[in-house]
Amino acid sequence: MKTLVKTSLLTVLLGALSISTAAAQGNGPLRAAIDGEHRSDLNRSRDVYRNPYETLTFFGVERDDTVIEAWPGGGWYTQILAPYLKDHGTLIGATYDRSPEPLAGWMSGSNATFQRLLDSNPDMYGDVVISEQLTQSQSRIAEPGTVDVILDFRNAHNWIGMGAENVIMAWHEALKPGGTVGIVDHRWDADEAAIPGNGYIHEQQLIDLMTEHGFTFAGSSEINANPNDPKNHPDGVWMLPPNLRVSAEQRAEFQAIGESDRMTMKFIKN
Repeated sequence: MKTLVKTSLLTVLLGALSISTAAAQGNGPLRAAIDGEHRSDLNRSRDVYRNPYETLTFFGVERDDTVIEAWPGGGWYTQILAPYLKDHGTLIGATYDRSPEPLAGWMSGSNATFQRLLDSNPDMYGDVVISEQLTQSQSRIAEPGTVDVILDFRNAHNWIGMGAENVIMAWHEALKPGGTVGIVDHRWDADEAAIPGNGYIHEQQLIDLMTEHGFTFAGSSEINANPNDPKNHPDGVWMLPPNLRVSAEQRAEFQAIGESDRMTMKFIKN
């Protein structure tokens, strides 16, 4: 398990060292999980934008960790994390509201999509633990103080305006002292006024929320940056791949841009 880090400066220095070490030595099991035949060609085609090896290395995810994947959606990252953690660690999928009448109807659909992935390959995904994270109240997503890493991929733009404190405090409770939260989301330029509903958020808004609720900002990476994203999409980030909510005539233009410009941020539980 990871050594607990007490100061943000030491965290950043050690994080940079661990990344350079991993890059030099290579993480064979993580590479194997990413290259596994269980992943579809469609999912593999997203690797060039999502950089799973570099992202998970930056967040310091190790094979023997207990990891929560917050709102895993269709399970794009689950397909990598489940085999990587299967023999030595634990993966917990913290899904949306699982009640018969969730806060929003689409949550049931998201949960069902994730369950179909798990059911599709019990040998691969049978050990994934199912949890539930609400936004309208603080959930117990794992036994307190038992989790090494929480990963949140492209969800912050949703929960940041709907119960953010409940989300962050649930993470804080679940993590071990010194545990990590890794967040990837669509990045709005710091000098531009926010546009509600376009899917992009400011880095500083997220830093302020996390540090106000018991976390230290431990650094960011440009792994998932995309300077080709103009961010001026009238219908928001969903006009870009993989959603491509555009006309047939616009598809080539937006596919050429690629996925959104993304922040990749790491926080440590105080």
